[in-house]
Amino acid sequence: MKRRLKKFEIAAIGIGVLLIGSFVFRIYHNGAQASSPERVEPKPASSSESASSDLVRLPANASTLGMIRSQVLTATPLPLTDALSARVAYDEDTTVRVTAGFNGRIARLIASPGDLVKVGSPLATIDSPDFGLAASDLLKARSDEEHKRRTLERSRDLLSGGVIPLKDVESAEADFDQARAETARASQRVKNLNPGGSAPNGEEFTLASPMAGIVTERNANPAMEVNPALVQPLFVISDLHRLWVLIDLPERLLGKVATGAHVAIESDAYPGKTFDATIVHIAQILDPGTRRIAVRARVDNASLQLRPEMFVRAIILGTQGTGIRVPNEALITEGLYSYVFVQVDDHTFRRVRVDTAIKGNEYSYVGSGLAGGERVVTAGALLLAAEQSKSADH
Repeated sequence: MKRRLKKFEIAAIGIGVLLIGSFVFRIYHNGAQASSPERVEPKPASSSESASSDLVRLPANASTLGMIRSQVLTATPLPLTDALSARVAYDEDTTVRVTAGFNGRIARLIASPGDLVKVGSPLATIDSPDFGLAASDLLKARSDEEHKRRTLERSRDLLSGGVIPLKDVESAEADFDQARAETARASQRVKNLNPGGSAPNGEEFTLASPMAGIVTERNANPAMEVNPALVQPLFVISDLHRLWVLIDLPERLLGKVATGAHVAIESDAYPGKTFDATIVHIAQILDPGTRRIAVRARVDNASLQLRPEMFVRAIILGTQGTGIRVPNEALITEGLYSYVFVQVDDHTFRRVRVDTAIKGNEYSYVGSGLAGGERVVTAGALLLAAEQSKSADH
């Protein structure tokens, strides 16, 4: 007679079956995971890890350091225009062209190009019969004036003694007034021939400087014949501490520019250096050939680095908004974003994301990302980017 299973025996058998099935499933699942590559979810980088990845540290003896240049950059007004063609010229308010207003021959040259002269400094001596005649007239006028002055004094003494009538004194006074006027005329004639020069000495005329400055040009030669019809001045004297910059402004930009605007002047002779200028005049007419308007700016040239007739570039600055002006070679572009490297110390550089407000051919203006005053890498940024990429791979 078969024995009937009790309830607790059935429950025990069921639990055993479940345990065996679970064990078999676990063995199969672990085998499947071992046969397939393990998938690891990426962890978000912490702020400290991100800051560390933006740093590039170079060894003290790294050859790369010799190819890296950095510069402290400050905020400047955003430009209204791209770089415009311009030319440095004399400031005509501080320039004089000395010529001879008479016929003569140069006897001796005194001043040379580059000499610093003062008001009245001798430039050259000229033998001139015309000047000799003017000087002689002045001497005669002074002598006649002195003679008639003494005659007038004697007439007044005789009048007080009742020796001569009043009409003789009046006649002496009129003669003295005429003599004084003739002296003034002769003196003015000599002064016109020799402004600021020395007193006349026969036919020898000393050509003197009418203002203080630097002798920038000399078109006089020894024994050269001079006359008022000469095309070129004998000497050009100018104060080169102040110059003009003549800018060719395109017609389409006329509405953006006004007098008083600041201008940044660049020259190939001084890479990376700018000179500050101010617009003082905008022409009222347009050049029909070039379709450009002549704009004149005044630049302070205290260092005397700029020279007349130099070709330069002029960047007219606006009055609203500022940015950091950086050379384009300092910008590293990755996808949609731009970066620069800021030097932390002698061997450490930090990559900083920036936004460019204006993109130019050679320079760009950073609108955000830099505050101004940082030492930015201006040459060798690509080398630092390569070093950073190499470090990230390792």
